[in-house]
Amino acid sequence: MPSITKHRHISTNFINLVLLLTVLSLLSPATEAQQHRLGIPSCPNTTTFTINSTYQANRDTLLSSLSSNVTRGVFFYNTTAGNSPDMVYGLFLCRGDISTSACQACVTYAATHISRRCPLDKTAVVWYEECFLRYSNRNIFSVVTETPTIYFLSGRSSIVTISEEDRFEKFVLKVINETIAMAESRPVGVSKYVTRVENISSFQTLYIRVDCTPDLSGADCGRCLRRARAYIPAGRQGGRAFNPSCSVRYEFNPFFNLTVVAALPAKGGEKHIKLNRIRILITSLSVIFGVAVVFISGFFIWRRRNSEDKENIHEVQLLDLENEHSKETFSGKNWERSQEFPSIQLDILHAATNHFSDENKLGEGGFGPVYKGTLANGKEIAVKRLSRTSGQGLVEFKNEVLLIARLQHKNLVRLLGCCLEKNEKLLVYEFMPNRSLDVFLFDSNLATQLDWQKRFNIIKGIARGIMYLHEDSRLRIIHRDLKASNVLLDHKMNPKISDFGMARIFCEDINQANTNRVVGTYGYMAPEYAMEGLFSIKSDVFSFGVLLLEIISGKKNNGFHLAKRGESLLTFAWKLWSKGEGMELMDQLLVPSCVASEVLKCIHIGLLCVQEDPSDRPTMSSVIFMLASDGTIKLPHPTEPAFSVGRVVTKSIEPISSEEVFSVNEITVSNFSPR
Repeated sequence: MPSITKHRHISTNFINLVLLLTVLSLLSPATEAQQHRLGIPSCPNTTTFTINSTYQANRDTLLSSLSSNVTRGVFFYNTTAGNSPDMVYGLFLCRGDISTSACQACVTYAATHISRRCPLDKTAVVWYEECFLRYSNRNIFSVVTETPTIYFLSGRSSIVTISEEDRFEKFVLKVINETIAMAESRPVGVSKYVTRVENISSFQTLYIRVDCTPDLSGADCGRCLRRARAYIPAGRQGGRAFNPSCSVRYEFNPFFNLTVVAALPAKGGEKHIKLNRIRILITSLSVIFGVAVVFISGFFIWRRRNSEDKENIHEVQLLDLENEHSKETFSGKNWERSQEFPSIQLDILHAATNHFSDENKLGEGGFGPVYKGTLANGKEIAVKRLSRTSGQGLVEFKNEVLLIARLQHKNLVRLLGCCLEKNEKLLVYEFMPNRSLDVFLFDSNLATQLDWQKRFNIIKGIARGIMYLHEDSRLRIIHRDLKASNVLLDHKMNPKISDFGMARIFCEDINQANTNRVVGTYGYMAPEYAMEGLFSIKSDVFSFGVLLLEIISGKKNNGFHLAKRGESLLTFAWKLWSKGEGMELMDQLLVPSCVASEVLKCIHIGLLCVQEDPSDRPTMSSVIFMLASDGTIKLPHPTEPAFSVGRVVTKSIEPISSEEVFSVNEITVSNFSPR
């Protein structure tokens, strides 16, 4: 009887869980509509007006007119204010599946927000999840405007049920193009808001939305949408691209109001509406069935985890660690003979770290906490303890052990050992008393300890370490996750590159590779890697360029847009350098100690490293040569870095203030991460 009662209790909970998830999935578009205060402004600063000028008065009049002309069922409006040469053109467009009140709230806020974010710009645009609003001193009606184009990408597709990835990408592209064709078929003045819901399998559904301003012709709308679509490869878990005239988005989760969309009049008649309703029903049933499968799978996975010893034995076999290695210590001949697969007993590490106590905790990264330890002989160590819920699994663990054990360079952190016992995955490094570079660089108090000479030495040390990986080690290695937190500092502030869990080994005759799993850190990824999964030694060069500019400025590239009108640190540095004002990028703490020629040279090199085309970036040996030059060598002229690229992080972003809140990657409450 107790077991029967328990099973009934589980069944009841499961049914309640299914119902709750179904309700939440139906409510998600409604809650999403409340995010109109999260926006992405674009203020080119190419043409400005003076305060209290006639143009400003006309602009304010136009913004007021736009916010007061949202009417029921009319989600697009354009108008002008004033006379030439101070005439202002403006328009807004709301999403076709939101309520009139949501459109009104979005446009009203946009009219206020755009004047705050772009106070003196003669032309500006701001995008929100529910609407966008723009104005200009030039005629923008019935004219396609494709710049700036902003796009956001999810990770590479890894959950598709179609076995052939190429077939999957072609299917997604086909459906997107068909949806674009539907919008293209609509004449001037007709809403071009079109959605599609397509079932790829019983477990996966594709959601697509395209939209253009109704004042465009069908041909102009189609051309705009196809160019925007080119920014979002079909082999992703989702993506979105938008500009001042049109937008394209696809996801594998609902992101528009299915009920409202099904009732919208569409160019295609009642047949399309009925098909949409059928798809919605199938989608709902698929969600319920999918949740059931996940629940049942989870139950069986839980049952399989009842024997940790068996799993641990399997893991040891995967790592190719022989039993004799688990008995080794850091002293003796066995250690010297087994440096290819160094291992240490778990009880030694427990004793060294006081059983991984909080007092010994140095910090915590994405893969788990790091602890300080002291061995019996007094040697200090750092122990990275991989979390059981960490994204770093056996492949990354093995990768890091095998790679670091084979590398010897003064600017690479030394791996002293590893441990794989009792379901623990532990990596043991030499202890770095000054922790990581980001701890000093981005702290206004600790940054004072990094004068220019120390920062310049750190830049050169990192460059030497990367060059060793690319050119001088017996293996050609691409790090793929070079960033400030992965540069450790010893007691003399010498840099040592760490964390090789994402690194890849290249054969001597191979210069580039492609991966279906994009890993790394937003803000440091090269555009070809973030967008297409292509990586090479030039991907590391890009990351080094970002890191170099961060060291000079004391600012993070990731999040720099919050204070600089949507710009990344890279585009901001390029604009200053192009105007001959490169020294303004420098951290003001460096003023007393800086050597201007070295600072400007480093900025120049950093901009060469972050160029969009990998072939334009220098190799690390060239970087080291340029860093060592005395200024007599003329460096190439860098091109402008690519515009910021956002990627889905699926993590909420908290507003900075009630007035200055910026948009999100997926535009469903995610981080907007510039490149």
